Amino acid sequence: MRTALTERLGIEFPIFAFSHCRDVVAAVTNAGGFGVLGAVAYSPEQLDAELSWIDAQVGGRPYGVDVLVPGKLDARGTRVADLVPAEHRAFLDDLLRRYGVPAPPGATGEAADEFAGRVTASGATGLVEVALKHPIGLIASALGPPPAHMVELAREAGVPVAALVGTVEHALRQVAAGADLIVAQGTEAGGHTGEVSTMVLVPQVVDAVGLVPVLAAGGIADGRQVAAALALGAQGVWCGSVWLTTEEAETPPVVKRKLLAASSLDTVRSRSRTGKPARQLRSAWTEEWDRSPASPGPLGMPLQLLLAEGAMRAVNPAAERGEPGAVDLAGYYVGQVVGQLDRVRPARDVVYDLVRGYGEAVDRLTGLAEPDAAG
Repeated sequence: MRTALTERLGIEFPIFAFSHCRDVVAAVTNAGGFGVLGAVAYSPEQLDAELSWIDAQVGGRPYGVDVLVPGKLDARGTRVADLVPAEHRAFLDDLLRRYGVPAPPGATGEAADEFAGRVTASGATGLVEVALKHPIGLIASALGPPPAHMVELAREAGVPVAALVGTVEHALRQVAAGADLIVAQGTEAGGHTGEVSTMVLVPQVVDAVGLVPVLAAGGIADGRQVAAALALGAQGVWCGSVWLTTEEAETPPVVKRKLLAASSLDTVRSRSRTGKPARQLRSAWTEEWDRSPASPGPLGMPLQLLLAEGAMRAVNPAAERGEPGAVDLAGYYVGQVVGQLDRVRPARDVVYDLVRGYGEAVDRLTGLAEPDAAG
């Protein structure tokens, strides 16, 4: 599984693990892959603490950080929470009441403003500055071209910049903005996605960006899919969903059970969680926002993210107590490979299974290419 990218980053396997859980990041990195910590949930102080913990666990092995950089939000001197329209507040209050979930504490006050500040351009810059104080091997921009300041800071630190894309046009813009690595993410992936499938998108992006290395993302949970990604021209794979059901994952237990029971038909691309199309587990939350006649429709990012994350602070604890309405509302971002997630495993074992399955797939294909002995 040696590629130019494994040589460049000094890793054993070109398996990149995106996770919001530091334990997953450390476990994958120590197993020879490359863990990438999603930083959107953290304040700069919290991120510094998390990265310090990872530094102590991985013994100098490289890992990365992923930041969410949405468009600028002009609050014009007001609290961000006050920008949420009254009809959306009323709909959310009614939704939670109907499902028997108490109103989330702090969802529209200082806690909400603090969270919203993390998903603005200035908030992301603060996270980037913290990340670059640690010995990271990569920094990724999850939405849109990486800001010029982010690229400048990364260049000064000697850290390559990765960017996620869903179309060829996006890939070209990302390269023009200074991205050193492109993650071509198909629509079957979890989280923010476009509409083009991985099988179609990856070779197009590889051809379009020339010498810039490409990782394939979306629909990758076993070694056969890793082999397919490399056959399409990718230099590695970027996986997210497969780590959600690992032992180390901080996925709420009720959500983990729902993921293990779900099929690949149980996901939906919806704006109900962040304000941008994001694939997630189909739930009462997605159905109410997307299909209810009473729904005012999701807001844009970061306001819808503010509403959703505030609500989930109440939904998830209630779901863990077994309250039926909360269980119905509970969900998380996940790709169509959820249908392959049928057991809980250590993250290390997932890495080794991916490698083993890749080897078996390559051997099988090599056998198909060998001439018949009688011929």
